[in-house]
Amino acid sequence: MRLQQHIAGGSRGATVSVVVADLAADGVLVETPRVVPAGGAAVGRPSTLLALHRRAGLAVGIDFGKRHVRVAVADLAHTVIAERRREVAGDLPAPEAVAIGAELAQAALSDAAGTTGEVVGVGMGLPGPINDVTGELGDSMILPGWAGVRPAEVMSGALGLPVDVGNDANLGAMSEWRWGAGRGAGDLVYVKVATGVGAGMILGGVPYRGWGGTAGELGHVVIDPHGSICRCGNRGCLETIAGVPAILAALRGTHGDGLTIGEAVRHAAHGDAGCRRAIADAGTAIGTAAAAICNLLNPRRIVVGGDVAAAGEVLLGPLRTALARAAIRSAARDAEVVEGALADRAEVLGAVALVLQRGAGLVPAPLARSA
Repeated sequence: MRLQQHIAGGSRGATVSVVVADLAADGVLVETPRVVPAGGAAVGRPSTLLALHRRAGLAVGIDFGKRHVRVAVADLAHTVIAERRREVAGDLPAPEAVAIGAELAQAALSDAAGTTGEVVGVGMGLPGPINDVTGELGDSMILPGWAGVRPAEVMSGALGLPVDVGNDANLGAMSEWRWGAGRGAGDLVYVKVATGVGAGMILGGVPYRGWGGTAGELGHVVIDPHGSICRCGNRGCLETIAGVPAILAALRGTHGDGLTIGEAVRHAAHGDAGCRRAIADAGTAIGTAAAAICNLLNPRRIVVGGDVAAAGEVLLGPLRTALARAAIRSAARDAEVVEGALADRAEVLGAVALVLQRGAGLVPAPLARSA
């Protein structure tokens, strides 16, 4: 792309000012006015800010969940231009899910008045460990229909574009750290509480995935050795206590089979004692598991996202209490537990950030949202 050619040329001897001037002349960089705070005065020579023009390229993010596919299109100045989302049946086979993702990506590009020729890369998030060697989803998948599939390859084939794939919790950590509730924290753990429970980690300002990509499977920390059998084969994993299916199962006797987690969260907000108790119990279990992370890694901030995070303090209060009880005092004191700021957009925005960091070689700046 034109931007990368300019930057590469700069590495062969051109000064920054020459490269910037060349980019501006080519229309890739545009000036934005300097903002002076109300009541303040500009000091020194008037200045302007530079931003990448839309023609520099587009990034596409795709988030596959248990029951949804979400797509976002952003420019390289980090402005989200278009988004699409579709609810899907659970356990959708990979070929059908890929077809939906490709359809939504093309629709979002059309909404953004863009073309595939402008796309510098596609980021893709999935709820499961991604093997860094084979490119396949690892064990204990939320999406069994993807078993044995190399997601980056199949999506690249469907779109005709380069695709980078990552675990959804890792992508949520990236977006919350760059643009959300994790800003300013050099060491951060993002806990996604949805169908499963996963953790994404930023350590020393760098995403951490482990040797083979399996780091962060918090949902498979054993909380009750005599508990229910988990899909991974163990008993009493955190997911069997705090995942969405476990929360809804606890409420089935009083609220019936049709209750959704969104409804349970809303009922809890309006004082429903049963819903509040089920979500609080999940928070207690998550806090117990998170205490081990605090003891091992001593993170500065724990950001909680996913469907259940919308319950706010109904979930976070018991989580903090359990963490303080189970972690050593100094580690518990250091860990600030907060609700995510990006809600259900965290993972798809993290997929966009994956492109901006790896594909375009750029570091994300504060995210903007087009009107």
